[in-house]
Amino acid sequence: MVISNRVARADPRTTEDAGASGGLAVAVREALSETAGLWFGWSGQLSETPALHGPEMQPGGYRIATVDLTPADHRGYYNGYANEALWPVLHSAPHLMHHDADRYTAYRSVNRQFVDRLLPLLHPDDMIWIHDYHLLPAAEDLRRRGLRNPIGFFLHTPFPAADAFAALPEHRALVEGLAHADLIGFQTASDLRAFQDYIRWEAGGSVSMDGRMEAFGRHFRASVFPISIDPAAFALTAERHADSDYCLKLARGTGRGALMLGVDRLDYTKGLPHRMLAYERLLELQPDLRRRMAFVQIASQSRSKLPEYVAIRRELEEISGRINGRFSEPDWTPLRYINRGIPRETLAGVLRMARMAVVTPLHDGMNLVAKEYVAAQNPEDPGVLMLSRFAGAAQELDAALIVNPLDHDETARRMHQGLTMSLEERRERWEAMMAVLSANDVSRWWRSFVRALADAANPTAQPPTGRLLRRDHPRLATEGSAVVKREGFMRETGAATSGRVHNGLLMRASGDA
Repeated sequence: MVISNRVARADPRTTEDAGASGGLAVAVREALSETAGLWFGWSGQLSETPALHGPEMQPGGYRIATVDLTPADHRGYYNGYANEALWPVLHSAPHLMHHDADRYTAYRSVNRQFVDRLLPLLHPDDMIWIHDYHLLPAAEDLRRRGLRNPIGFFLHTPFPAADAFAALPEHRALVEGLAHADLIGFQTASDLRAFQDYIRWEAGGSVSMDGRMEAFGRHFRASVFPISIDPAAFALTAERHADSDYCLKLARGTGRGALMLGVDRLDYTKGLPHRMLAYERLLELQPDLRRRMAFVQIASQSRSKLPEYVAIRRELEEISGRINGRFSEPDWTPLRYINRGIPRETLAGVLRMARMAVVTPLHDGMNLVAKEYVAAQNPEDPGVLMLSRFAGAAQELDAALIVNPLDHDETARRMHQGLTMSLEERRERWEAMMAVLSANDVSRWWRSFVRALADAANPTAQPPTGRLLRRDHPRLATEGSAVVKREGFMRETGAATSGRVHNGLLMRASGDA
């Protein structure tokens, strides 16, 4: 049983924020399809008389059930508390938080509504898997209704430093709610360490080396489960769509030069103004690259009515206009800024044709575009990935060109390095990153979480004997940047199943053991 803010009815065909999209949809759909599970969340519809819809069967073999929200609840819960209070704080930007007690009340109310609608759909042997910051109190609300089933929670965003999270007036109540889950999953070791610090110093709890924690009178576990993709499937999609009409038009628009590509939601956490300013610096420092390449930034709109998002869209339009005004030629436009999403299959083809992908968020839980770009490449002539040190993916894909997106000069230099990199080095870096993706794909992600949840919910089970698989890249060690020398890691739980079967999850999850 998966619970999230939104639900995917079928393959997410766009990069826009319509239904559950991107990594959550792809990853959860596979888990549910293999277990005949149920996905529960908001319907996307507003009504003064909210109704429950479903359960109904989906083409992938899983069921969905959704519930409407009132306009007032949606404003307070989603636009308000989740996206104007929790989102900035979780991305280490508490100065952008807009807090209102009424919004928090709506946030708690919607979580309770979700639980009330969900309870009649549950079976005694169901495992519950709650996803993301919209539903931090849901585990507590389920326990208060008497539910004893295993409950897991996975945070897709980063978790900030303890004092940053404490900027939320309700921080203790939110973490106490999380503590009612048996297992809490994070994207990276950095996120887990920040959460452990919170448990120790803010909650006054204890943390064991094996991942066990005690706080608020509860015992639970927390561990690292970096979300991933299906690299083989995405590679096939990219190859099939590399010659789509969209890709051909994009190629004509950039001339014969190399394509540098950015693909993001329009969000202040993505570092888009810094990315464009670094590109402007590249054109200043390397005039020989003009007309030999072009930068395409795709930024699909989301939360478009919130003031911060209106402001960043205006800023990007101003910067892109200035760059094109300074450097354009009659037959060459240096920057194309596309403010809408594209179908997922088309995106795969676009990623394959790009000589360089620029993924430079200021803070990001994982950023699956980085992994999708690697998977999409032609093995004979792969492109170059530039990746922010502040993206969770940088802790795995350390053969990318790792940058500090706030340093425009460094980013410009790395852009030049990537655009002029030899085929031999491009292949070496790509092979290293593809090896990581192949070893830690989306199937391994959800199976490892389910195994760990079964163990966490069983008081007699031994804790997971996790280990970090490390890789060294001799070339990276010579590049002079401390962050580039950071070793990548993949988390393996290595845990045996507890013997309990919840809707077939454990039998299926053990298939890769």
